[in-house]
Amino acid sequence: MTIQLANLKVVTVTLNPALDLTGHLQTLAKGTVNQVQHCALEPAGKGVNVAKVLAELGADVTVTGFLGLENEAPFRQLFERINASDKFIRVQGATRINVKLVEASSQVSDINFPGVSVTAAAVMEFESMLFNLALSHDVFVIAGSLPIGVTPEMCASWIEQLQQAGKKVFFDSSNAALSAGIAVQPWLIKPNDEELAQWAKGALLADKSLPEIAEQLFDTGIVNVVVSLGAEGVMWLNQAGWLQAKPPKMDVVSTVGAGDTLVAGMCWGHINNWDKKQTLCFATALSALAVTQVGVGVEDINSVVTLSERIDIC
Repeated sequence: MTIQLANLKVVTVTLNPALDLTGHLQTLAKGTVNQVQHCALEPAGKGVNVAKVLAELGADVTVTGFLGLENEAPFRQLFERINASDKFIRVQGATRINVKLVEASSQVSDINFPGVSVTAAAVMEFESMLFNLALSHDVFVIAGSLPIGVTPEMCASWIEQLQQAGKKVFFDSSNAALSAGIAVQPWLIKPNDEELAQWAKGALLADKSLPEIAEQLFDTGIVNVVVSLGAEGVMWLNQAGWLQAKPPKMDVVSTVGAGDTLVAGMCWGHINNWDKKQTLCFATALSALAVTQVGVGVEDINSVVTLSERIDIC
């Protein structure tokens, strides 16, 4: 498998990053004291996770979004370590801390906080940065939730303007941001099965199956509809039709970041000009291996390549 080609430049956009405080415990008991066995505090947010994976694969990554000035140091250190170009807009306040509690059964409970409040001036600074980057970059990954001060309509407008400029936008979000983004037809969306079902209910499509919902989204003009199904793998619909990938059973340690890793794998396949099957096999393998480790990243590229050859495709 070829790992690199020439043009590997990507911009990842994380509008509402977080420091992820991940604790591992035997079983979470609500309403009482729980003893965490081991924990980690890591810079994160969907776009940051995608950037980390892409950078470790070998991409030339630029990161942007909004960061709180009070606790920017861990993010700055991460970007230096992975050699990512840091174009984040600094704002007053502290970037949120999200708590993820991982039980021995691999069930994850998320406690997500709202994040910093972004001013109109910061939004204007970000817009200027984003469209300046569009002069020299063709691939953008916009992933994660929105901070206070950024509306779903703003996010959708940025996606639409990038698309109109001929850029490829990978979009991964949820709730109102996902609905607004879907309306402007990003080049690729990656809801999981729960997010897709939730969107469908809001769109009065609750009686349809997931493939039918995905096909309706494709018919609106979204070129690539990728649906992550957890242990059941990934479904991908584009102009070539459906392709589904299923990995072998994995020893799950944590599912945190697996979806972001999948997005990174899909993006890596695109910027390397791989065909559909090769891209899906690699992205599925990358995501499957992500659940066997603590933290987001590519621990062993050879393991990814080997596992990609064991992915069931139909």
